[in-house]
Amino acid sequence: MTPSQLPEPGFGTSGHEGDSCTENVVAALEAGYRHVDTAQMYDNEAAVGEALERADVPREEVFLATKVHPSNLAPEDVLESTEASLDRLGVDAADLLYVHWPTGAYDAAETLPAFDEARERGLTRHVGVSNFTTDLLEEAAEILESPVLAHQVESHPWFPQDELVSYARERAITTVAYCPLAQGDVVDSDELEAVAEGYDATPAQVTMAWFAGREGVVAIPKGSDDHVAENLAGHDLDLDDEDRARIDDLAAGRRLVDPDEAAWNR
Repeated sequence: MTPSQLPEPGFGTSGHEGDSCTENVVAALEAGYRHVDTAQMYDNEAAVGEALERADVPREEVFLATKVHPSNLAPEDVLESTEASLDRLGVDAADLLYVHWPTGAYDAAETLPAFDEARERGLTRHVGVSNFTTDLLEEAAEILESPVLAHQVESHPWFPQDELVSYARERAITTVAYCPLAQGDVVDSDELEAVAEGYDATPAQVTMAWFAGREGVVAIPKGSDDHVAENLAGHDLDLDDEDRARIDDLAAGRRLVDPDEAAWNR
C-alpha cells in the first residue's frame, strides 16, 4: 500500500461514545467513508465494532485504524492490548496500528519491535505512529522493520504542520490530520466564510477541499447527522490557487491539543 491509497477522507471518532458513536460511524460508512479511525484511549472500540457489523459495507472495504494507549506501550502490553482491541472491534486484524503518543511506557528500542511482531502475527496489516517529531519519526523508521505507513498529528488551517508534512511526504509516509476542522472553529472563521461564499459551500467544506489538495495528507474529521455528508462533499470541491493561498495564510501556529495533557487526561 502506498500513501495515496489510504482512503480519504477518513472518519475520526475521538469524543464519540456508545450508541451515538455507533450511529455516527454507520452513517459515515453508508455515506461513503471507507477509513475509520479509533483508539484504545477513546474507549469506543466496541461501539466502532458494532458499527462495522451494522453498516451495509463489507469489512474488506473499510480501512480500520486504532492506536495503542501510552500506558500499553511496553512490549508485552502492545501485543496483549492489541488483541483486546481487535476483540472489541470484532475483527481479526486492524489495517493500521499506531503508537498513539511517544510517552508513558514508550521506549523506541523496545516498543517498536513489538509493533513489528504485531504485524508478523497478523494483528495489523500496517504500522504507524502519532504525535511524533521529525527526530522521533527518523528514530522509528530506523528501528522498525515495517514501513511507517502513516503519521497522525493535529493539523488544520491555523496549524498546518507543513514541516512535518513535508518530512513525511519525502519518506512516503502519509500524514493523517486529526482536528482538521479545528474542533469546529472553522465555522466561525470570517476568512473561511468568505472563501466558502464563492463556491456556494460551507467553511467546513472549503477546509476539506483545502486538505484534499495537500499532497500526502489525509484528513479524518469527526461529524454527526448532516455534517457527515457535508464534510465528505467538501473533499470533492476544487479550490482555485488564490483561495487555497487565502487558507494557507491562516497559519498562525495555534495548537488545540496540549501534548502534555492529551495522553493522560482521558
